[in-house]
Formats: sequence, C-alpha cells, structure tokens
Amino acid sequence: MSEEYSVSVALDVATAEEMRRLGLRLGGLLRAGDLLVLTGDLGAGKTTLTQGIGSGLNVRGPITSPTFVIARVHPALAGGPALVHADAYRLGGFAELDDLDLDAETPESVTVVEWGEGLAEGLADARLEVIISRGHGPGETRKVKINGVGERWAGLATELS
Repeated sequence: MSEEYSVSVALDVATAEEMRRLGLRLGGLLRAGDLLVLTGDLGAGKTTLTQGIGSGLNVRGPITSPTFVIARVHPALAGGPALVHADAYRLGGFAELDDLDLDAETPESVTVVEWGEGLAEGLADARLEVIISRGHGPGETRKVKINGVGERWAGLATELS
C-alpha cells in the first residue's frame, strides 16, 4: 500500500470489556463521514469493538455481527450520526461491496466495515484501519493497531492517550 499514515497507535487489550471501552473512546472521536476498516481473525474482537463504538455514538442497538445480513444501520438516538455496520467476509470482491451503496451512506454516518481490508478503503479518503491480533496463551491479550490515514487523524495518538 503506497498511502502514508498520519499516525499509528498500538494498544494491548486484555479483555472484551477493555475492547468495548476502546470502542467507546473511539466513538467519542468519530463524526459523520468517518470510515473504520476492521481486520482480525474470527473472534478477535471486531464486533466487540463496534459495540463500544455504538455506545460512544449513542446509537440504537443491539449491535451484533452483521455476517448474515451483510450490513445494518443503527440510527442515532440523540442527534449524532448513525452507525452503518457492515461485514465484507462473505463478499466476493469490490463489486459486491459497491452493490451495498455504502458510499451513499458514508457522508451522513459513521461506517464500520469488518473484514474490509483490501475492499473498503476506497469508500473514504481519510479512514481508520484497525488491525486486531489475538494473543496466544492464557488471557489472550489482543494487540490493536490503529492506523489513521489522512489529515483527519493527525491528532489520534494524543486523543487516545
């Protein structure tokens, strides 16, 4: 990938509750038009992170994995942006992602695409790419790397510390 990141933040996340809290913190930073592309193995915590983001955005829930419905829209409960939560796992490529018309939703919503690496980056010039790696052994602490692409995310390290 030839794009330059504005910032990269690496965090250790020990529990599902910590993953939700990270999502809550991220949700407080997000605004309409923001795109997050989540990458990680099955069970890494992508949906758990999105649950926290939904709490931070104050959207209608519950937030569950959209694997079988491909995409869900969670309307805002109090004047903020809606959350569009998509899962690209079963999609055959960019053409199928394009058929979802997520780019039409992006300007008014916060869009989170699980399994979107290599597919969803074109939905917005600025985005957060979140890579979650499962730990090995007792406790399975996750490593979360958040890459902010574009000027929009230049202050991310400060905002997350």
